[in-house]
Parts: sequence; structure tokens; C-alpha cells
Amino acid sequence: MTQSTTTRSGSGFQKIEDRSEVDGVRRVAIVSSHPIQYNAPLFRYLASDKRLKVKVYYTWSQSEAGLKYDPEFRRDIKWDIPLLEGYDFEFVKNTARKPGSDHFWGIVNPDLVPKVLAWQPDVVIVYGWNFYSHLKLIREIAGKVLLGFRGDSHLLSGRQGFKSILKRKLLRWIYSKIDFAYYVGSYNRSYFAHYGIQPEQLVFVPHAVDNKRFRHNPNNLEELAFQWKADLGIKKSETIFLYAGKFIQKKNLFFLIQSFNKLKTTDAKLIMVGSGILEKVLKKVAEGNENIIFLDFQNQSMMPVLYKMADVFVLPSRMNETWGLGINEAMASGKAIICSDQVGCAPDLVMNGGNGFVVGSEDEEGMVKAMELLVTDKTLLEQYKKASLEIISDWSIEKAYKKMADHICSVAVGQKIHN
Repeated sequence: MTQSTTTRSGSGFQKIEDRSEVDGVRRVAIVSSHPIQYNAPLFRYLASDKRLKVKVYYTWSQSEAGLKYDPEFRRDIKWDIPLLEGYDFEFVKNTARKPGSDHFWGIVNPDLVPKVLAWQPDVVIVYGWNFYSHLKLIREIAGKVLLGFRGDSHLLSGRQGFKSILKRKLLRWIYSKIDFAYYVGSYNRSYFAHYGIQPEQLVFVPHAVDNKRFRHNPNNLEELAFQWKADLGIKKSETIFLYAGKFIQKKNLFFLIQSFNKLKTTDAKLIMVGSGILEKVLKKVAEGNENIIFLDFQNQSMMPVLYKMADVFVLPSRMNETWGLGINEAMASGKAIICSDQVGCAPDLVMNGGNGFVVGSEDEEGMVKAMELLVTDKTLLEQYKKASLEIISDWSIEKAYKKMADHICSVAVGQKIHN
């Protein structure tokens, strides 16, 4: 068959007409550190597209068994939903002395580059540059095969000084090697532009979760949630605020508890779900307030039930919250949202006076007012819940997949790799 194609030309692409291709199917290699519950649905959708042949290379081979130690949760984690079904994958041997996805030298794969090139991909998409092997791959295949990048960083926590100058030079060099970046939202787009990626290289692929899993779960979520609330002694009239995640410094959970403690109304509960280094201290701070409930870490199968229990999801992070996919999940479950202005998804998903509130990460008065309003005005609360469902419908795995797949197919291959 005959198709038009493109090759790299400076920062963009140059059109070449009537280049012959074997079958028109794009071979797409995806490089990621380990199976992640948010990425697996997207990989499955891509693999189901007849226009694509997809293979995922996981570089943290020690995660193949599914069990991994999460230093921020401070426990071994094994997700109880399938993460390796519906697409082709390979775990590439990781020879790092201290394997892990929490530091640069935790991912060292001597065979990664030859394995990827031997598969003869038309496009390689790298998730994250901040591992030794991922950076090596970017450096060595740039110019040989079309190179895409996926990340969700933003500039909110950027610091000035000598280190920031060095970082900017490094990132501009790294991103000069890629052909296109799949940005997740408005803050992420600004980040890529700041480091030199040109507008024609930026492709919007929304950060998304499997909305259907949270909105249309086959299990009796309402009944399970009702029973759980009853077991916890929660009254039907009470407004439930939920935080679910890691108990670590950047999540700003002392701020959340202190704000909740200042509510004038007692017709509310704050449920804190998770684990982490700050767990004991947070429980100590919350002592004496019977309206604050701590629940242990919950696996993925129980998260839809947790969201059904709640009315409002709160993410008060104060730094480095690149996106906040818990907000996607909560909105897909039909919940109002309160988040800080340091959360990456805030300008895209949380509309002040629409489906919730965005408050300053140190604005205790603003947080208290937002919470009190949602406790006292039930009509407004229900409006916000419905608005969340409407907004998140445009941020679905299906739409993310289609935007990525259509782009891959529209940017035809320039030159395949041959040994």
C-alpha cells in the first residue's frame, strides 16, 4: 500500500509523499518502569487497535511478580486488579545494585536498547526520563526512530538558582532528542514548552483513569458503602470528606486535619485512608476529634466503594503533586472536589464554584470556608457532584487512547530500524 509519511526535520516534521510501507500497521514500543494501575487500561486500548502493534517494555524487572515495596506507603504493594492483561509486554533484566523506581540508578538495563531496536519499532514512547536506562535509550535512539515522550511534570514547584539553571539546560537537551510529547493537561503543556518543545510537537492526551470502573461497577457498591458507613457509625445526614493516598509530607495532611478541626459544624466526618511515614503523628494530631476516622491502606478493588462512601474528595498537597489521579477517580464516582492550588490537575478538572474549590496550600481560612459551605448547603453539594461527572466525561481512557492512537497513525514512519 502507499501512504504519505514524515521524517524528523529540526524541531518538527517534514512531509514526504507516496512512501511505500509493508502493511500500514504502526509498531509501537512503550518503555515504562513497572505496571501501573493507571497505565494498564491505556495500553490495553492501544493494543486492541488494529492499526497498531504494541509492545510494552518494563524496566524494573523485579516488579514482575507483582509485589513491590513502596517506600512512601511503607509496605509491600500488590494491586488486586489485572495490570498485565490485554497487551504484549516484556520485563527487561534490571541489574541495578539497588533496584527500584524511586531513584535514578534504580533502573539499569544493559539489554534495553538492543531489545527495543531488534523489535523494529516505528515509534518508541518513553514514560519518564529520570532513570539511567530511560535516559540512555532516549540518547541512543534519537534520530533513528520516531521518539515520543509521556510525563506529567509541571513548573509549580520550580526553584530559582544555580541548580535550576543546570536543570533547565539538562532538560532542554533531553527534550531536544524527542519528536513529540503527549502532554496530560495545561500545566504539563506549559512545562514542556518551557523546556523547548515546540507547539507542533505537543499532542494532548488527557490524563485519565478507567472512569467506568468507578461509575459503573458490577458489584453492589452502594450496598457495600452503606454497610461500611454503618459499621463506622456514620450517620446518613453527615457530609463525608475523604482523603485517600500516602501519608507523606507533600500531601499537606496536617493542614487538612487542622482545617477540619476548625469546622463550626459537627455534622461532618473526615476519613483518612492510607499509610506512610507520618501515620502515627497524624493520628496523634487528630486525637480528641471523634469525627476523624483513619482507615488502613485499601487495594484497588475497594477504592470504588470508598468513593461511594464519600461526598467530597480532598487533595491539599503543597508541592510536587504532578497531577492527582485520585481526583479523576473521585469525579468519575460523582464527588465534589477540594484541592490546593499546587495540584497539577486543578486548572483542568476543578472549577471554583462549578464542581468544588481550589484553595491555597496554606490558606487555612479558605479551606475551612470551602468545607463548611459543602456541609451546610446540601443543594450546592449535589450540584457539584453532578458537575464532576459531566467534566470528567471528557477525561476518559477511551478519549486518551484515541488521541494517542490517531496521532501515531497520522505521523507515519520515516525509517525503520534494521539490524
